[in-house]
Amino acid sequence: MLTTQYVTGSPSWFDLATPDLDAAVAFYTGVFGWTYTPGGPEVGGYGTFQSAGRTVAGAMTVPAEQGAPGWNVYFQTTDVEATARAVEQDGGSVTLQPVDVMELGRSAYFKDPAGVGFSAWQPKAMSGMEAAGEPGTLAWVELSTPDVAAALGFYHAVFGWETTEVSFPGGTYTTVNPAAAGPDAMFGGVVPLDSDPLEAEAGAYWMPYIEVADADTSAAKARELGGTVRMAPMDVEGVGRLGKIADPFGGRIALITSASAAS
Repeated sequence: MLTTQYVTGSPSWFDLATPDLDAAVAFYTGVFGWTYTPGGPEVGGYGTFQSAGRTVAGAMTVPAEQGAPGWNVYFQTTDVEATARAVEQDGGSVTLQPVDVMELGRSAYFKDPAGVGFSAWQPKAMSGMEAAGEPGTLAWVELSTPDVAAALGFYHAVFGWETTEVSFPGGTYTTVNPAAAGPDAMFGGVVPLDSDPLEAEAGAYWMPYIEVADADTSAAKARELGGTVRMAPMDVEGVGRLGKIADPFGGRIALITSASAAS
């Protein structure tokens, strides 16, 4: 699972784009127990979520005509300009050129060759999330993509990721980890888009997984607050209990109660 020991290629931040920030904040604070700190005009109203007093995610208003609601994952880089060049050289595109985020760091927005959005973060004053891999925080990310081999080749070229095939009942699962940290630092997986009818219908996507104390309780709370339970929580041997939800505007996110946490 994720930690805050960030190295090149590891997820270090994620944020929400939503057409109704107040309603989205009410939903996510209700489901995950987060608190929210609104941002001022100097950051365009970009605010942050906290779990147990530590900043764990961001959120901003994006009108529907400017982009679909959803979560965006940022991966660590030491040179965002070099990352942008690598993205373009390997078949992706730059949707927002590298830019300073005050004194906090530099970021850029991209699409991979399958059209999946993601970002890079070059830290300055802010390294990234202040907590990860524990209840109320980002624990895993998963890419659903139409061409797993092509995606792995692209992200290896851009971030140097390594892969490991992990055996599960019924098949294998491809995990990814930063080259500098080895397989013990795996933080996510890559799956075929057509392996999940939900994702095949909704489209290729980087899915954030939030560690929760009880996936069933969190799913029920999401439904109560106007969201959708896209996949009812289910047990995955050796992993934990997983579910998928969407907020009232269609932003997709997943739940995990890790086997290690539940034992």
